[in-house]
Amino acid sequence: MERRTGKDRRKDERYSVNIDIEWEALSGKEKGTISDISVSGCFVLCSGEVEDGDYVKIFFPLSTGRVFEFMGEVTNHVFEIGFGACFINLTDTQKEFLEVYIDTLKED
Repeated sequence: MERRTGKDRRKDERYSVNIDIEWEALSGKEKGTISDISVSGCFVLCSGEVEDGDYVKIFFPLSTGRVFEFMGEVTNHVFEIGFGACFINLTDTQKEFLEVYIDTLKED
């Protein structure tokens, strides 16, 4: 099944990345890799189990050693591959962070 079909298609342009992250669901913290990102969401490669509609925290690493936390809702998942999540309840600071980060990807 193609994971990029259906109502969960993001309207914003996606950018390929390779960012090692941690994410957390009810089952606990897991490691993963963001493989693409947009201002509205991302796809996380991981083996952890989630279901569509689950809420997850995504911990985006900063160069300072700290993390920037986002809340997301799982919009699609593929067992043993990963999940797509749309960012939810973004603060102005989080929106600005994503816009600035994505602007740097556009320059590459």
